[in-house]
Amino acid sequence: MRDYIRKRVVDISHYIITTRATVRQAATVFGVSKSTVHKDMTERLPRLNKDLARQVKKVLDRNKAERHIRGGEATRAKYQRQRKVS
Repeated sequence: MRDYIRKRVVDISHYIITTRATVRQAATVFGVSKSTVHKDMTERLPRLNKDLARQVKKVLDRNKAERHIRGGEATRAKYQRQRKVS
């Protein structure tokens, strides 16, 4: 694995752990695609650092479990904004 990829994987993993960021948020901050972040965290990170990979997996699993709640809140906010405009 190239050094710049190794550094990106570790940097993204630390970012996700410290900020509890989603894959989408991490991708935006680091200027890469969601697919790249996902591949980095699920395939490359476990080969580099198993302990760090476990910590990231906990955060990503929690985000996945809460995903439906965030979606519902976004929909609710959308319709509240529409009601204020009319």
